[in-house]
Order: sequence, then C-alpha cells, then structure tokens
Amino acid sequence: MSAGMNVAQADFDRLVDLITQEVMAHLARSGVGVSSECSTCSRQCLSTCPERVSAAFAAGASRISTTLGVRRPAAEIAAMIDHTLLKPDATKDQIRQLCQEAREYGFAAVCINPTWVGLAADLLRGTPVAVCTVIGFPLGATLTEVKAYESERAIALGARELDMVINIGALKSREYAWVEEDIRAVVNVAHPRGAIVKVIIEAALLTDDEKVKACTLAKAARADYVKTSTGFGPGGATVEDVALMRRVVGPEMGVKAAGGVRTYEDAKAMVQAGATRIGASAGVKIVQAAMGSGG
Repeated sequence: MSAGMNVAQADFDRLVDLITQEVMAHLARSGVGVSSECSTCSRQCLSTCPERVSAAFAAGASRISTTLGVRRPAAEIAAMIDHTLLKPDATKDQIRQLCQEAREYGFAAVCINPTWVGLAADLLRGTPVAVCTVIGFPLGATLTEVKAYESERAIALGARELDMVINIGALKSREYAWVEEDIRAVVNVAHPRGAIVKVIIEAALLTDDEKVKACTLAKAARADYVKTSTGFGPGGATVEDVALMRRVVGPEMGVKAAGGVRTYEDAKAMVQAGATRIGASAGVKIVQAAMGSGG
C-alpha cells in the first residue's frame, strides 16, 4: 500500500471517529438511553453493540451501517456470533473444538444441543463466552411443561442463553394465547436464574403476517430476542425477515439472524438490516474474512 493510501485511510479513520462521537453525543442529548461507557467496545461499536444499536433505532434509524465507528471489524463481528454446532451427530471432540474456537476468536456464545451443556460450561468457565442451548428443538412441538423443564435443567448445567422454538402449528392455527404462554413459560424459568431467551419463529414457514404476530407474542412474553430460524427448516435468515422483525420488536429486543449466514458479507448484511446477534456454524470463516478486510 502506498504512503498516500495510508494517509487517506488514516484521515478516513479520524473522520469516522468524529462522526461516531457526534452521533453518540446526539443520542445522549436526545435521552435515548446510551450509557457513557461500554466495557466491551470502548464506545466505538455503534453498529454491533446491542445497547447502542437499540438506541440508534430508538432515535429513528431504520438501518445501521457496519462501517460507522468500527475500528476492528473482525473482533466486533466475532462478539456478535453464536458459534453453532447443532448437528445430531456432533461428537464430544467436535464440541471441544467449538469451545476452543469460541475462546480463541472471542465469539459471544457457543450454541449447542442440551446434552453438551455441562461439557461446554466446564470448558468455557472463566471466559466471557456464554453457553447457549436450544429448547423444544427443532420442531417446537414439545409440550410447554417439557420446554420449561428442559430450560430449568439446561440452566442448572450451565446454560446462560436459551434459544427456544415456538409452537409453529399453534401459531398457524391462530392459537395465540397458547403460543404466548409457551414462550412465557420458558422466560419465567430463565429470567429469575439470570438466563436470556431467544425465540425462534422459523420464519421460512410463516407468512409475513404470521412473522409479525410471532414477534409481537415474543415481545409480550418478555423474551429477550427473536430469532429467524433453526437452521433445520426449509430456509434460513433473510435480510427482509430481519428488517421486518426489527421493525416489529423495535429497540427493546435483540434480533438474531440464523440459518445460512456463511460469509462476512452475509453477516454484515444482517447487521445492516437490524440483527444484533448472528447464529452461524461458519463463524471462524466469517471472522477470518473480516480480518482480511482490515480487522
């Protein structure tokens, strides 16, 4: 790279920092709840920090640029990724490797089947990487009482994040009270124990009206996130679905894009559409591509 190009990049970085500072100052003056400190991002990650993304949406943003204030794209995208291995034939050695990669690359969480929660919790103890597991997975047709019990046992074994599948058939039957209570049963187990709940709506099986209703019910049940897909359905995350889900839940909830997010470009597109978490089995590939882009 030439000296001229280095100077131009340095000028660009300074300009980005100035713009970021002005945006954050405006948000603070507007009273939209942006704290003055962020222990994980040094106030530079408007595009990836869930708190700041929510504040930006509350201030009227409809989309977020992944370049605004981002100094280290690899580290920041890694901090949004749930490093995922949910295949039924996943082995103990593969779970160990998943956890090692999560520690090495700084992923937000590992997302694994419940049978591996205890192992992952042991391997990740003392690290910032959370253990996430799935509830009522992948069909969502498990009895509500079973989902609640599964949640309780998973948390006891060390899970701190629960990705539960809604009762899809009940939703499509317009049994909305049933669906809301199904979600709330898991939330009521998780929140008192310090765990968060992400509600998988399996968007590929729903009409747009049903997606809106599913997100509305998840919000009413006090879930923490809505999530696009299990990765085992007929389709994965789309930019359109993420944007729709963000519009419905507003700034109060997270949105997780999962299923088919395989490249850094895919991940950036989901963040631009409003995602605050990415579920991916290709997390290492995504972060390595971000490193190649300058992170």
